[in-house]
Amino acid sequence: MNWGVIATYQDLFIRGVINTIILTSVATILGTVFGLFIGLGKMSKNPLLKVPASIYVELFRGTPMFVQIFLVHFAIIPSIWKTFFPEAEIPSGMFSGFVALSLNAAAYIAEIFRAGIQSIDVGQMEAARSLGMTRGMAMRLIIIPQAFLRMLPALGNEFIALLKDSSLLAVIATPEIFYAAMSVAKNTFERYPPYLTAAAIYLVLTLFLSRVVVRGLEKRYTPK
Repeated sequence: MNWGVIATYQDLFIRGVINTIILTSVATILGTVFGLFIGLGKMSKNPLLKVPASIYVELFRGTPMFVQIFLVHFAIIPSIWKTFFPEAEIPSGMFSGFVALSLNAAAYIAEIFRAGIQSIDVGQMEAARSLGMTRGMAMRLIIIPQAFLRMLPALGNEFIALLKDSSLLAVIATPEIFYAAMSVAKNTFERYPPYLTAAAIYLVLTLFLSRVVVRGLEKRYTPK
């Protein structure tokens, strides 16, 4: 094994780490925003909101992310671009990665929001309404802030899961960590050094997120 190839291609790995963090962060933010509305829609009594939200969640939670990535990159995005932007170049794998990860994250985060909101005592909503608040105001000012504190561990786990799942984007040439490892292996015919390096980077990132970031947020925002 020639571990010197890692030093030779270190810029490729550094770029992969940066892109992985960007992909995961953006997907988590967008997934949280979309997931909140989808979760609220799933809890709605209005079937026009409840049914589409429920279908969305079941669809993305019930199919492999690998399949979703292929559909987004090779079918959905090219179709949309050819329809609305016929003269424009079809976006790269990085853009498809943002879309695929965000759509997938939204389905899981929607369920996290639903569980978190439903864990709050119904008396909280009744008390807010008795003070003259609308349902939307009570949800925004009373229910969701309390639910969010309870959802932090689950949201942290979803962030970590997305970080690891981003490795699947290598199949559409997204320049993240595993794609860097694949490129090094292809160019040098070395297998162990690049793949073990990628595994070590993922391990360090997930340990940092779980032990430092997630636990730090939980300690900071958990009521004492």
